[in-house]
Amino acid sequence: MAENRASVYAEGVPCWVDAQLPDVEAGKRFYGGLFGWTFEDWFGSFVQARKDGEPVAALVRKVDGRLPSVWTVYFATPDALALARRVREAGGQVVSAPVPAGELGVTALLTDPEGAVFALWQPGEHPGFGVRHEPGTFAWAQLYARDTDTANDFYGGLFQEALFGPDAEPDFGRAPVSDVFPAQMPPHFLVHFAVEDVPAALEDVTRLGGRVQAPPFETSYGTVAVVTDDQGASFALLRR
Repeated sequence: MAENRASVYAEGVPCWVDAQLPDVEAGKRFYGGLFGWTFEDWFGSFVQARKDGEPVAALVRKVDGRLPSVWTVYFATPDALALARRVREAGGQVVSAPVPAGELGVTALLTDPEGAVFALWQPGEHPGFGVRHEPGTFAWAQLYARDTDTANDFYGGLFQEALFGPDAEPDFGRAPVSDVFPAQMPPHFLVHFAVEDVPAALEDVTRLGGRVQAPPFETSYGTVAVVTDDQGASFALLRR
């Protein structure tokens, strides 16, 4: 069932993802082949990805080649300016202050106290995901941190209801970097997309020019494999 309405996404719920890539056309070929996404021009240089007609992600060309090719997770908020202020007060940093994205909504880019990058989304005409938790769509965001206690305090303070409230069904977990990545890897978010068959999806990743970073392993939220696309952007495949 489509979920494309603002009321679905309470503050602190992951509501959107996008990938900054050197070559958006190559990204369309890769993700279209992997997840069956279709694409249409959207806001500015952004291209919206759709699954069965519903919005699921966006691709955009990197404006600076020195920046990493990366997937970014957006957390919903009714007030991006107020939440950005709370992030700063809690020890995070504001990389890009809240700005309107036309009539679609308001966005901001921030880091937590350890430097992991995430974004905020205050919805306007674009509430966020039209569908999630289905094959080929967003399923989970995992924060790989050096200090999970610090992460729990920071995000728990910001997103108490979404993470720990009585009706919480979080799509967001925390784990030590060293669980999956080399200890020197910076703290970061890893976006997970749902698949029906992880080994089969890994074959598709390699066929399309991507590579496997971490073969399938079991977690509390399902079977996960970490991969990169053909331009180096990391993401995960998840079978729940």
